This record gives sequence, C-alpha cells and structure tokens, in this order.
Amino acid sequence: MTFQLTESGARSKGELYEQLASQLSSLLAGERDLIANAANFSSLIFHSLPDLNWAGFYFAKDGELVLGPFQGQPACVRLKIGQGVCGASAAKCETMIVPNVHEFPGHISCDSASNSEIVVPLIKGERLIGVLDLDSPSLSRFDEEDAAGLERLVRILLASAITRRGARIISIREEL
Repeated sequence: MTFQLTESGARSKGELYEQLASQLSSLLAGERDLIANAANFSSLIFHSLPDLNWAGFYFAKDGELVLGPFQGQPACVRLKIGQGVCGASAAKCETMIVPNVHEFPGHISCDSASNSEIVVPLIKGERLIGVLDLDSPSLSRFDEEDAAGLERLVRILLASAITRRGARIISIREEL
C-alpha cells in the first residue's frame, strides 16, 4: 500500500480535521493491529498539524501508561496514571487542554521545548486503552476545536483496531 500525504488546502481548522478524518480512514482501512495503526496515526498527525513538537500514544498497562508509537524527540517511557497531564487525562477519562504546561501542577517534562499540550483518552466500551498526547512549543496552541477534531480521529482509530487478547486493559470503574 502506498499512501501519500497531500498538502492541506484547508481554510479552517474544522476543514483540516475533516481532511484528516478522511485521510486517517483511508490509511487505516483493512488493518486491525492497534500498534500499527497508532504508528501511522501519529505520523499523519505530526506531519499534518502545524506547530507540534511531539505526537504519540501511551498505552495503559498494569496501572501505568507505557510509551507507544510516536513522532518527535525521545520520550518518557512510563507515566503513572493520575500524574502529569497524560496521567490526569487517563485517570479522569477526559480530554485535557493545557495552555501552559509550566503552570500545570505535577507536569512531567519529557521535552523542555513543550509549552502547551492536549491529551485525549482512548476509551473502548468502558475500558481505558491509553491516551493520545500532542505537545507544542507554542503557548495556548490547542483549543476546543482541536479537542473535538482529535476525539473524532481517536474514534476512527479505535473503530479500526482490535485490542490484543490477554492485554491488561484498565476498566474505567477500576480503582486507579
């Protein structure tokens, strides 16, 4: 399969996310492996959204978030659920937008160039699969339109993938 990223002619952020949803659906068509799809997802986002310095995934495993496919500088390998922006998003099972990570209590700095962050939880049924994490060197880079667009893209990813049998996935109801 050959996939070529096309230059976005989007005039608005909403149009850009519409194009990304279409591209992501095409890119993931026919592939059911979550890790493979997450790898292509992170590449698509990193190369399509402006002003990012990191885009990738952490997957829930044994009460932690473990680094998955990503684009950007090397990253922290394990994060505790409930700590930092990723951990807080996972614990609350909600998207978190942080305009200035330096003002976020307990922020875990994996890349000193990051100034703002958005984290979207990956939830399938009532199970936390992991989180999508995007970082930017700019303050206030992310907004509610980004949250809605990224949440839609995450739904496309989760609809395409089968979670690994036997993988320990944390129930939202389970004590974290």
